[in-house]
Amino acid sequence: MLRFAFLSATHLGALAVGFALGIYFLPILTAPASPDAAALEEQTKDALFTAEFTRDLAGSDFLHWGEGTVSVSSSMIVHEGKLAPGPDYKLYLVKDFVEDEAGFEAVKSESVLVGDVKTFAGLLLNVPAEIDVTQYSTVLIWCESFGEFITSAKYQ
Repeated sequence: MLRFAFLSATHLGALAVGFALGIYFLPILTAPASPDAAALEEQTKDALFTAEFTRDLAGSDFLHWGEGTVSVSSSMIVHEGKLAPGPDYKLYLVKDFVEDEAGFEAVKSESVLVGDVKTFAGLLLNVPAEIDVTQYSTVLIWCESFGEFITSAKYQ
């Protein structure tokens, strides 16, 4: 009986570790190629605002972080840097700066979804014509599937 319990526990543990690793690595394996540095730099020329993603935010940790420069124009959001990989990332514009899950959940209904984040080493994301970036102050990356804050940067 003890042997059965030990084998069950070890097999369930291996299954849990494999599942967790699959969640972590699947977005990396299925991600499209990141834009090259020249394409990112070209798109920053029309930026109205710039900001910095940093790892030292209250809601960031070793699995949920972003770093680098974010450039915001009326038609494009450009990120030159890195994001911790993960599934189902979304980029939102938020009226007031927030830096953790609770802060974003409180204002999510007032925030605007710009689009999906599918690359983790640079990002080019078109801003829909109906969104006025000057009405917001912060770019925020959110993991929709797990309700996890990834990073944010105040641009105005």
